[in-house]
Amino acid sequence: MSDRSEQVYHPGEIVPESGIYECDCAQHYEYITDVRGHRFPPVHKECSGSGWKLKDAAHPSP
Repeated sequence: MSDRSEQVYHPGEIVPESGIYECDCAQHYEYITDVRGHRFPPVHKECSGSGWKLKDAAHPSP
């Protein structure tokens, strides 16, 4: 089973799981909360990353 916290999702892709996502840049200072089925927003212009990684799932699997 793959670790979703390591997968990077890019702006415009469908959010696979509701939760808190962080920018994939090395600074990890930018967070969003998003809902499954929505589309990921662009990363902020101050961020050097290219996408979002799941930090905390809203409803973690048991």
